[in-house]
Amino acid sequence: MSSKTMKAVRQHEFGGPEVLKYEDAPIPDVKPGEVRVRVHAVGINPPDWYLRDGYKMLPPEWRPPVPFPVILGTDISGVVEAVAPDVQDFKVGDAVFGMVRFPSFGDSAAYAEYVTAPASDMAIKPAGLSHADAAAAPMALLTAWQFLVALGHNEPNPLQPNMHAPVPLAGKTVLVNGAAGGVGHFAVQVAKLKGARVIAVASTRHEAFLRGLGADEFIDYTKGAPEDAVKDVDLVVDTFGGPTTGRFLRTLKRGGALFPIFPLGFAGAEEAEKLGVTVSATQVRSSGAQLAELGSLLESGKIRVAIDSSFPLADAGKAHERAAQGHIQGKIVLTVA
Repeated sequence: MSSKTMKAVRQHEFGGPEVLKYEDAPIPDVKPGEVRVRVHAVGINPPDWYLRDGYKMLPPEWRPPVPFPVILGTDISGVVEAVAPDVQDFKVGDAVFGMVRFPSFGDSAAYAEYVTAPASDMAIKPAGLSHADAAAAPMALLTAWQFLVALGHNEPNPLQPNMHAPVPLAGKTVLVNGAAGGVGHFAVQVAKLKGARVIAVASTRHEAFLRGLGADEFIDYTKGAPEDAVKDVDLVVDTFGGPTTGRFLRTLKRGGALFPIFPLGFAGAEEAEKLGVTVSATQVRSSGAQLAELGSLLESGKIRVAIDSSFPLADAGKAHERAAQGHIQGKIVLTVA
């Protein structure tokens, strides 16, 4: 680590948003294969608060050791200010964005003024995209893309024996539960882009937003159970997942698929098999190559980023409080002065 310091948000113990401390931290040194980025904006994601509170949603034997102090976060947009000698694809001054090192973490992470990252995790930021919009995209958009279009990695999934495989979307009916959130609003757009008829499930206030993103039909879950509102769907993308995701089995046609973004707790495997439904999930992985491909879709406006709210880096705790309130429309970002 460098002897020079930067401002970063670190935690020294597990807990709520109050454990996030804005303080001095060493500027990380560039290692082989890496670039160092002067961060302009940070996108926050559910794994940030999972780590913050000690991975309480995981079984104890799955909880990774966390060396304190730790910096949270993966999603950044900024400008390259140092490049390792063996890196050829980026140069000082390049505006870049990426999801850094996920699912691992270390002493260089997103909630900071400077971040080092493997060059392979980064892509050139679309010129027409602000740093805030670019930082909001990586994890959520890569999740939607890797679930729906192209896996982009060959890492095994500990939760299922088979590799996740996206299904053809053209001409199919896709229901997206939690459609207004980070992954959800991208899943709506990706499914629509690939030729699907899209049913978006969210609360009342999100209807105009989701129809504006291309949703063909809207189900307001505050007015009735969405799983009772439709039948014969080809694919359900449940951005919440967990123990309740099995309720969507009844909406699917035989041969359909259920993709829970958070698969832990699903207990309907036997029912799914009887119904001829494939239940599958994956864990998103960093991919600068996929982000470069997606960058052109962001640049052209074929995929749009929605920002729910923005907070200065020093107010990361307030951003986490906003996340805990739920009903998010798009993504929450941190800005770095």
